[in-house]
Amino acid sequence: MTDDSRARVLRTALALFAERGYHAVSVREIAEQVGLTKTAVLYHFPSKSDIVAALVEPLLADTEALLESVRPLTDSQVRRWTVVEGLLDTWLRHAQLLRMQLHDEALSTDNATYARLRDIALATQEVIAGPGADFAERVRAAQVYAALSDPVVIFADHSAKELRAAILAGAQQLLGSPPPRRTAPRSRPTETSHHRPARGRPGAMSSEMVESARRMRDSGNHTVDEIAAELGVSRATVYRHLATSDDGPETSS
Repeated sequence: MTDDSRARVLRTALALFAERGYHAVSVREIAEQVGLTKTAVLYHFPSKSDIVAALVEPLLADTEALLESVRPLTDSQVRRWTVVEGLLDTWLRHAQLLRMQLHDEALSTDNATYARLRDIALATQEVIAGPGADFAERVRAAQVYAALSDPVVIFADHSAKELRAAILAGAQQLLGSPPPRRTAPRSRPTETSHHRPARGRPGAMSSEMVESARRMRDSGNHTVDEIAAELGVSRATVYRHLATSDDGPETSS
């Protein structure tokens, strides 16, 4: 199976699982939709659960990278809102997976995947609750965590931009405080291709690139994905540099 065929299997499986649920869709049906034999699909995905594991891996990797990026931050408010906004962007990016989970909790069928999802949920709620949180604050953090994912499924027919703004407004009400005030950039560079780093340095952002990224974020018109694509770096790099620049003096990588 070529890489293109593998990608088509994953796209088709995700669409079918999201529409009808994991248990209602067979490997044979996926193969027929893609135009392959069942044997060809099973050669690369020995079971249907292996297809799910491949589908969920990007979501897990994105979220784990986000959590890793906030570890060095000392300001609990900056850490909290970096995780809240980053997690919401991840849910919006993987909305079909959430719809699939809503049908029959298929993402929890694999023990290793379940363990990673559980650890992500607990670690995220710990960041949202903040250091030294009491019971009520931990409960509220769990409520915020659920409030970031459920509306993505329930209101999937709305524009992502409108939905994102509404969800963040609700999270702000639950937490009782707004995101930290963003420091205005010292200059106003335009978001053009000259900000892109040279090949081979996807983790590096100059101070000019950080300011440009912060400006795009603060405008409310760009997702982290769009900022990363514009600057030619990874999402984790954007998360790390923006969070660091909000938490203290700006440095270049």
